[in-house]
Amino acid sequence: MSIKGSSLIRFLAAAILYAVFAGYLYFPYLKSFDRWRYLLVMNVCLASLGCYVLSRRWVAGFAESFFAGAIYGFGPFILGLAKFHPSAGFLAATIPWLFCPSAFGFKEKWQWLRIPLVVLPFLAIVVFFQASIHYRLFTVSTQARLHTADLTGLLAPLITAKQNLTLIGFYHIPIAALVIGVSMMLAARRYSVILIIAVGTALAFCGSFYEVSPVIWLAVPVLCCSVLIGAGMQGLASAGFADRGWILVTGVIMAALAIATLLLATKYFQTFLGLGAGYAKLFTEAGKMYVLGAIVVAIIFFMIRAKLRMRLLRLLVICAAMAVDIFIGARYIVDKIL
Repeated sequence: MSIKGSSLIRFLAAAILYAVFAGYLYFPYLKSFDRWRYLLVMNVCLASLGCYVLSRRWVAGFAESFFAGAIYGFGPFILGLAKFHPSAGFLAATIPWLFCPSAFGFKEKWQWLRIPLVVLPFLAIVVFFQASIHYRLFTVSTQARLHTADLTGLLAPLITAKQNLTLIGFYHIPIAALVIGVSMMLAARRYSVILIIAVGTALAFCGSFYEVSPVIWLAVPVLCCSVLIGAGMQGLASAGFADRGWILVTGVIMAALAIATLLLATKYFQTFLGLGAGYAKLFTEAGKMYVLGAIVVAIIFFMIRAKLRMRLLRLLVICAAMAVDIFIGARYIVDKIL
């Protein structure tokens, strides 16, 4: 089979799996949907598939790219946009596709054209909001921007879903892959990616201009980090003996996050008349996921220390833990919002 034929089969397999999971998440609510809200199902599929395609530029493995797409499309940010007009999620879903011309186009002597093409997603966001005003389609409030209180979502996204705050960040176990992905990016000196993430994050904290809702700029850094998570999964699966230091640091970070969330759970359990029991349970669940992540990283670390490659086994362990985290988190967020 040709390389193109194999790539097409993988693309179709990813599309089918994304569609099946989206159907599972939204099926209980389809009867109450109006025509606009059917976009929610399409948005998560389009976003996931776009991130999958974009990640193929840097991530070789199918499983790693598949989970990169799932983390973006079924992550807290995209799912959380459902509390706004469904077209806001559609805009976020198109962002990975708009980065593709810069990522894949103009090789060799025309490579310099990739730089101005990076602006395309940013320009599309401005044009979308200007068009929305023209057609009186108010998708997201211009007052919706990132606040420091929303940063709780970096530690426990399900807590922010319960509090109806802006959903940012990722689920729990992908943080381990993100740490490795960021370290790989820094080692490769891909400062352009750091700049794109920084610009998108800064715009999300700023006030509105050109009638653009600041919160929508988060799509850019979330997308970049999702691709980095895919690359980090590949790094965890392929890490050698010389990389054991980074793996150990990642395990320590996951263990620290587990301790922090479990301590917060204890604090909320001790509140007067058990009023914080709901939050305590969510922090407990977050702690369990971080513990699972720490265990996964520890398994990989000891395999590396014993100089056992076993890449397929490592990847299976990572993917299984990641799938459980996404499945539980996405189900909770959709149920909470809808």
